[in-house]
Amino acid sequence: MRLLLDTCTFLWLAADSPRLSETARTHCREPGNEVFLSSVSAWEIAIKYRLGRLELPERPDRYVASRRRWLQVQALAFDEESAAHDVLLPDRHRDPFDRALVSQAILNGLTIVTPDAAIARYPAPILW
Repeated sequence: MRLLLDTCTFLWLAADSPRLSETARTHCREPGNEVFLSSVSAWEIAIKYRLGRLELPERPDRYVASRRRWLQVQALAFDEESAAHDVLLPDRHRDPFDRALVSQAILNGLTIVTPDAAIARYPAPILW
C-alpha cells in the first residue's frame, strides 16, 4: 500500500500520540507499505511553528527531516502537475495544504492517512 501522511498524522506518528488511530499506526509501520510525507506538509509545519501555533522539540528544519528518516517515511516533492490539478478539485475544502495533498494522492495513486472528514469528501482513498 502507498500512503500519504496528512500533516497531523505525521506529527502524531512522530510523537507516538494516542490521537493516532491504531489502524493508521499499524499501516504506517507495516514494512511492505510505502509511506510518504509531502513537502507541502513540511511547509505547513514550518508556517505553524513560525506563527507560534505549533510547538516542537526542535526547529522544523531539523525536526521534519530527522523524524521522517527515523520513521522511514519518504519525501514527496510538490510538483507543477499537482499544483495545477487543484483547479480540477470540487470546492469542498478551502485549506490549500489539504487540497494539495488530495491532488498529490490522486495523481500518484496514494491513500491519504487522515482523520479529516473534509478530505474524505474528495475522490482520493482515505485510511484512518
